[in-house]
Amino acid sequence: MEMIFKNFRTFETEFAGRPLIIETGKIAQLANGSCLVRYGDTVVNVAVTAAAKPRDGVDFFPLSVDYEEKMYSIGKIPGSYLKREGRPSEKAILVSRVIDRPIRPLFPKDMRNDVSVVCSVMSVDLDCSPEIAAMVGTSIAISISDIPWNGPISAVSVGMIDGEYVINPTFEQRKVSRMSTTVASTDSRIAMIEAGADRVTDEEMYNAIMAGHEANQKIIEFIKGIQKEIGKEKFSYPSNEPDHDMFDAIFNFACEDVKSALDTDDKTVRDENLKPIYEAVHAKFDEIYPEMEAKIDECMYKTQKTIVRRWLLDEQKRVDGRGMNDMRPLASEVGLLPRVHGTGLFTRGQTQVLTCATLGPVADKQLLDGIDGEEEKRYIHHYNFPSYSVGETKPSRGPGRREIGHGALAERALVPVIPSVEDFPYAIRLVSEVVSSNGSTSQGSICGSTLALMDAGVPIKEPVAGISCGLITEGDRWMTMVDIQGLEDFFGDMDFKVAGTHTGITAIQMDLKISGLTPEMVKEALEKTHKARLYILDEIMLKAIAEPRKELSPYAPKMLTTTINPEKIGDVIGKSGKIIQKIQADCECKIDIEDDGHVFISGLNLDKCNHALQIVETIANDLVPGDVYYGKVTKIMEFGAFVEIVPGKEGLCHISQLDVKRTDKVTDVVSEGDEIMVAVLETDEKGRLNLSRREALIKVNGAVPENDLSEEKPRAPRRSNGSRRFNNKK
Repeated sequence: MEMIFKNFRTFETEFAGRPLIIETGKIAQLANGSCLVRYGDTVVNVAVTAAAKPRDGVDFFPLSVDYEEKMYSIGKIPGSYLKREGRPSEKAILVSRVIDRPIRPLFPKDMRNDVSVVCSVMSVDLDCSPEIAAMVGTSIAISISDIPWNGPISAVSVGMIDGEYVINPTFEQRKVSRMSTTVASTDSRIAMIEAGADRVTDEEMYNAIMAGHEANQKIIEFIKGIQKEIGKEKFSYPSNEPDHDMFDAIFNFACEDVKSALDTDDKTVRDENLKPIYEAVHAKFDEIYPEMEAKIDECMYKTQKTIVRRWLLDEQKRVDGRGMNDMRPLASEVGLLPRVHGTGLFTRGQTQVLTCATLGPVADKQLLDGIDGEEEKRYIHHYNFPSYSVGETKPSRGPGRREIGHGALAERALVPVIPSVEDFPYAIRLVSEVVSSNGSTSQGSICGSTLALMDAGVPIKEPVAGISCGLITEGDRWMTMVDIQGLEDFFGDMDFKVAGTHTGITAIQMDLKISGLTPEMVKEALEKTHKARLYILDEIMLKAIAEPRKELSPYAPKMLTTTINPEKIGDVIGKSGKIIQKIQADCECKIDIEDDGHVFISGLNLDKCNHALQIVETIANDLVPGDVYYGKVTKIMEFGAFVEIVPGKEGLCHISQLDVKRTDKVTDVVSEGDEIMVAVLETDEKGRLNLSRREALIKVNGAVPENDLSEEKPRAPRRSNGSRRFNNKK
């Protein structure tokens, strides 16, 4: 064994009270760097590889990160037809993005060698997050490899329970935590923040970020020790940085023209202004620098970037003329599409997002097949980014990682204000269509989602708005600006997105192009986004719609709900589902019954839904003598008629109980198929149901029996109790 794995090493430390064991030199030995991370019973294998030569024709660093969920890690066989893992789940894509964001800025910006990171989750202990294990493992694998990188980093998850911060909370702790904040750090700066929270204050969020940053330092020192002991020497690579003389020549030639072209608040005008400048630059420099068109374009990119950053840092000038804390023109509108249950259009400058809300029965909730213990969700948000939104021509190929990430961010931002299923028994789907994009579309989709939910009549706890904050740095100098547009995002160093209500923060996502932020930068970003989101809420969104509508759309399904004894579920469903299928067909509705006895009835016709509800409650509840029902005559006998009052419940109405007067033949009063009113007399010792049309006529119609002078006041049929109604009146 020792001969085979002669480079096998283990390193161990404690991580948030649980053992963290790193194994190297045993698995994936042909990768540039690899490690097996054991965190409690969670096991993640991380392997990183790099191409020997740079990729031709690319003007970016080609990094790919794949977080692979293996269903065997939780002892499950995949639910797909092929019974094997297919395309990554939404959760896996989101984790891949979270790992990518803090490590990408630490690679050399002029390197063009492909780098691939693969994190394979092989065993899951729900108390020890595989996502955190994968992030730590990625940092270790790259650090000990020969790939140039300015790490290491570490990452932790921060929860808050009873006002106390908890590092890497357990599965049960996560259920009651007011926040789930992932913080990645270098040894000096905060490299990445991804947070969802139940309306926490800015101070609570800031302290959580600092707690995570502090907890990361121990693991960073641990990784440095591993790197020092077994780390490889970093390889050299051909720099893709443009020649300085070439850049200086192009900058001097085009600088003034580029300044003039950029100085507008209209993205379309700016793009048109730049086209002749690019043509002039290529006409002059293509002959001077033959076969270097891509390098010339990169020099033009650097020229624009230099100008924009100099304007911001030296002149406090933004390309559209705004001040550092000013937002672009804002507008909100609701009720745009007549047949849609709810719509909201949010406009910020040249960014526009139209969000549509759809309400459905609870059974429409999404079933999840993942490894994190989450099995379903009834609130779903999807984000679409068509090519026309940026004036491009490109066929649609479905959502990519960016679309999935932006959709998840908006979903996370609204989750804390979505009413419980008990208060609003609907599944809710939102779709944000980006119809025009010039920066901050993810935050526009948050605002549009709030508008659409309120327009749909969803009783959200509070409206939510989102805003982003940018950053420009140069050495020790730095400055932030609110509501960055596309150019400032493209050439800036940060996109710090914060969503929240009047009460507090619900979501954060921080993207960086630099190694990290100082605590002062984080605090200023939180302060600026706090003021901005309150302005958006009070001055823009709430003036379009002040509160959720009191009535649902007439095209939304009507919803009724009740609770029955779980032991009676089988009676309602019937053999092979015949009873519940008959109720649904007769009442033109959909009935969903959960294991705990909760019953949800949905349909477009409220009266038919109420009828279905009465039937369900009649089947599930013990019949009370004296209650009156309408039933159908199913069989005629000489001694009486059998009447089905609800599917599955049939009783005998004896000939003596058919009328208030004497009856000689059953067919003199009723025929098979007739619908008649009957009262419950009793359920005998054998469980047989005895009914009386005679008693029903007396109670409801006030009929007087022959030879009976008593004056009994008529009584309406009993209405089933215990139901809660959710229709157009809420």
